[in-house]
Amino acid sequence: MVDRSRNAPLDQPRDLAERMARRSKADGFVRETFVLPRLDARAKARAFFEAWPKAAYMSGVESWRELPGDTIEFTMRRLPTAD
Repeated sequence: MVDRSRNAPLDQPRDLAERMARRSKADGFVRETFVLPRLDARAKARAFFEAWPKAAYMSGVESWRELPGDTIEFTMRRLPTAD
């Protein structure tokens, strides 16, 4: 019997997401996850697109969510090369 009355480390959403990511098949994308205040998150995403343009690297925001304190957690993905 599993005791779910308290949040064990594996019960946290981020841990679940990481476990699911490890199980997913390799699709060739490079992913980076950031947790930043809203304005910094926006600036980081813009810098990401400047460094790895969408047209060449198929870069994009894979997922994002709002956290307490006007903080954004988001994952950017891109191809490793522009071939």
